[in-house]
Amino acid sequence: MTLVLVIGIVLGRFMFGGGSSSNHEHESSLLRGDQEGQEQIWTCSMHPQIRKDGPGQCPICGMDLIPIDNSMANEEVLPDEVPMSASAMKLAEIQTYVVKKEKPEKEIRLLGKVKADERLVYSQVVHFPGRIEKLFINFTGEKVFKGQKLATIYSAELITAQKELFEVLKDQSTNPALVKAARNKIKQWKFTDKQIADIEKSGEVQTEVDILSDYSGYIMMRMASEGDHVKKGQKLFEVTDLSRVWLLFEAYENDLPWVKLGDELAIELKSVPGITFNEKVAFIDPFINPKTRVAYVRIELRNPKGLLKPDMFANGIIKSKLPIKEEVILAPKSAVLWTGKRAVVYVKLPNREHNSFIYREVILGEDAGDFYIIKKGLEEGEEIATNGVFKIDAAAQLAGKKSMMNPTGGKVSTQHNHSDMENINSTQNKEITKAQFNVKGNCEMCQEVIEKTANSVLGIQHASWNKDTKIFTMHFNEKKISVEEVSKAIANAGYTTEFDKANDSAYQNLPSCCQYKK
Repeated sequence: MTLVLVIGIVLGRFMFGGGSSSNHEHESSLLRGDQEGQEQIWTCSMHPQIRKDGPGQCPICGMDLIPIDNSMANEEVLPDEVPMSASAMKLAEIQTYVVKKEKPEKEIRLLGKVKADERLVYSQVVHFPGRIEKLFINFTGEKVFKGQKLATIYSAELITAQKELFEVLKDQSTNPALVKAARNKIKQWKFTDKQIADIEKSGEVQTEVDILSDYSGYIMMRMASEGDHVKKGQKLFEVTDLSRVWLLFEAYENDLPWVKLGDELAIELKSVPGITFNEKVAFIDPFINPKTRVAYVRIELRNPKGLLKPDMFANGIIKSKLPIKEEVILAPKSAVLWTGKRAVVYVKLPNREHNSFIYREVILGEDAGDFYIIKKGLEEGEEIATNGVFKIDAAAQLAGKKSMMNPTGGKVSTQHNHSDMENINSTQNKEITKAQFNVKGNCEMCQEVIEKTANSVLGIQHASWNKDTKIFTMHFNEKKISVEEVSKAIANAGYTTEFDKANDSAYQNLPSCCQYKK
């Protein structure tokens, strides 16, 4: 019975189960995902440098590992290459852009104020000593016209001069030269021929004399009151003619290469709604304000109806081109990682079956709105990452490859501390320190001024301000700059920090939308 059973099993295997062992191994290979007998490799979708021979969790972020194609595993990888699977590209929301040569254009938005034309500001002075008996202009802002009576003055010297004139007039026929000299003495005190003729006609010495306005305009300052004793040449009023005014727009340093004499601005003022003034740039200030880091761009406007008043806010837009003939390489700003010392992009490697990026340092040119001009480092037709660039850089950094904060490569600590980058920074550059403090402000314009002010300070590697939390964050070199110095620079620009109060004049010059509660 036993012998029959053994013979049956052997015959069954021979007839139906031949080669089952190899079939079983093939099925097992398919279940593991092997191709051509190779073992399946597993990786992290966010950290493709992690390679394991079986499923599990990423040692960096704790995500479940996913299988990758062996074709990707077998590709030759360059030393600083950052390969990314399709799922990693999707999770990191990576987007790319093919760079090309173009003629750069930029729309520059400028904020300005109406100011009096400095060439139409006059001083009304008195040309002889005396005492003000009557003042006909009692407040600033009053409009006056040339020849209008401003004040009445008693002058002992003028009384003496009149008496001398009457004496020589008695012998006018015999001494015409003396008469002329006496008249000229009074005329040098800015008396008109008519006033002198009226004095001679009256035949009486005038103890009080009217002061007439030499100019037409508005009284901007009053420096005298009734009863004051005045000296020869003393200023009584400052008169400003507002028939023409200036618009002074603030242009930051990185905007100045785009602004040229003769460029046309489209100007709008909230106080004059519905009207757009199109005027040309008449003057560009050759000096930069050391506190606000801006230069003034001047527009000259006719103001016959007096609609434009000093210190009104104005918005100006210039659509400008750089004064160059050839086309240049442009790269989106979102593609560039900038540390203050170097600018970095990640270039997608061509002729790869899977997505791979590599670190590339570039030299930036002018700011072209949403783009940077690339002076060196990129060629036309190359594809670069524009979205998710920080995630690619983080993967490169954790893999010990070249990255923004680690340009020489090398392994870094993978211990997580997402709330604080100081551990990473200190590993890569012991001189770089991070600091945070509160800065008051309201809007995106505040953010632009605060960040530009801080980033312009020597020793700052990177600075940013969050308009919602009001937290200012700076990475800086302690040997070159201190937190106190950066805080003072921001305060000088008009923004109060937790250490320093804002400069009052700079605060008053801020746009109304930026004037936070001090």
